[in-house]
Amino acid sequence: MQKVLDFLKKTQTYYIATCDNGQPRVRPFGTINLFEGKLYIQSSHKKDFAAQVKANPKVEICAFDGERWLRIACELVDNSTPEAITSMMDAYPELKPMYEGSDCNAVYYLKNATARFYSFTSDDIEVIEF
Repeated sequence: MQKVLDFLKKTQTYYIATCDNGQPRVRPFGTINLFEGKLYIQSSHKKDFAAQVKANPKVEICAFDGERWLRIACELVDNSTPEAITSMMDAYPELKPMYEGSDCNAVYYLKNATARFYSFTSDDIEVIEF
């Protein structure tokens, strides 16, 4: 899991695909945090993303570092507890002006995740499950 965390931090931007009534929706994200042994992302309960995840928690995440790419198939679990939110805000203090004290802050952890690392220069696929 640490390798996945490090890769997503390195790329800074990754993309999450959700499903919206059968239509794929893909959007950029930039937060990734380790809290209580789980990887967390951050969003807002007011965004369409939250409604899509609530209707279907299965998502795919994709990131590319210029040489390799990472695909993660997982479920997102909303764990917007004060402790999880504080951990995310401490990791990304630039978000505090937008989200601190707001009831719209949403943090999700990755569950039943299968991460696959790919490369243009190798047929080997590294698989990490967590």
